[in-house]
Amino acid sequence: MSGKNMGNKYLHEVAITAIIVKNEKYLITRRSLNKKRFPGMWTVPGGKLETDDYINLPKDTTNYWYNVLEKVLRREVKEEVGLEISNIVYVTSLATIHGDGNPSLVISCLADYQLGEVILKPDEADDFRWVTLKEAKNYQLIDGILDELVMAENQRKGIKVEWQRV
Repeated sequence: MSGKNMGNKYLHEVAITAIIVKNEKYLITRRSLNKKRFPGMWTVPGGKLETDDYINLPKDTTNYWYNVLEKVLRREVKEEVGLEISNIVYVTSLATIHGDGNPSLVISCLADYQLGEVILKPDEADDFRWVTLKEAKNYQLIDGILDELVMAENQRKGIKVEWQRV
């Protein structure tokens, strides 16, 4: 694997995803067939952190920008599915090394639906469903997403656990 980031073991692509809850159901989307990674599979909305997400903003303290991931997640959800979200909380993290050799770190969050109707960005997703945990099992989810939905459901009941295969 000779990805551009493999020379620096500290450099990862960072993405953040949202398990969005509305009326006890979760939003899942089907990735467009033109996507390089996991085309046609079901997942939850999210996207990658870019330095442009904070570099042109004033720093919150002398040295740091705060709430960067939350801002990225709100932007990505708005762009991908047209929704506004609130109450973003951490669920779990995962890492992978993609076929192109680039390492990725994904931060999975739970968020409440706040406002809007689902409007898909066609190059990102071509279908969506609001599903219960039971209904989610009927979709071809990217491996690990169902386990994350179980975690999110438990977290909403006050049960906090680390990721495990369900």
